[in-house]
Amino acid sequence: MTSLPDIAANLAAVQDSIAAAAREAGRDPAEVTLVAVAKTHGADRAEAALAAGHRVFGENRVQEAQGKWPALRNQYPDLELHLIGPLQSNKAAEAVTLFDVIETVDRPKLAAALAKEMKRQGRRPACLIQVNTGEESQKAGVPPAEADAFIAHCRDEVQLPVTGVMCIPPFDDEPSPHFALLREIARRNGLPVVSMGMSGDYAVAVQLGATHVRVGTAIFGERPYPPKS
Repeated sequence: MTSLPDIAANLAAVQDSIAAAAREAGRDPAEVTLVAVAKTHGADRAEAALAAGHRVFGENRVQEAQGKWPALRNQYPDLELHLIGPLQSNKAAEAVTLFDVIETVDRPKLAAALAKEMKRQGRRPACLIQVNTGEESQKAGVPPAEADAFIAHCRDEVQLPVTGVMCIPPFDDEPSPHFALLREIARRNGLPVVSMGMSGDYAVAVQLGATHVRVGTAIFGERPYPPKS
């Protein structure tokens, strides 16, 4: 497992790689935000990244985030927390309370639940539409052919604060066509945020227009999974 002191060095290395990829593509490295994915890692590891100056983090599950981030936010009130995993409609209230960005809006029922909670709580986290670019049956996300209509529904009918799109390409596919497709969906819908790219392909994503990359293993090391009972 990556040691706590290594986390700061890993963060710096990933930021350097992002900057190099951006410059190679003729982009300003400041246009790309690194979302440090701390899922399954303890609060001590997230705090090591915070102590190194990083402030933007991602979590997959509402319940895990509830146990980790409120205390850290008390210490670091300027942190920004992204939900990057699937969200059940019955967890919408907790998600609106806890997260600053919800990257996985992918169906009308969830959009309606989030809009209701935002109105009730008076808190409006930014929302990204998850696009299932590989049209994988086991994966969340709206199909690409339905993305424009769903974005319009969320923005115009439900009035969610939709700022962008995200995708997770199929594991075995060359990611570039998926990234190019997501970038085009964002462009034609006038959305500024394009969240794509993870530890294995974030440099490619940056070169193809990512504004946010979600990197976990390259920063925190392999994820510790609890033993199965």
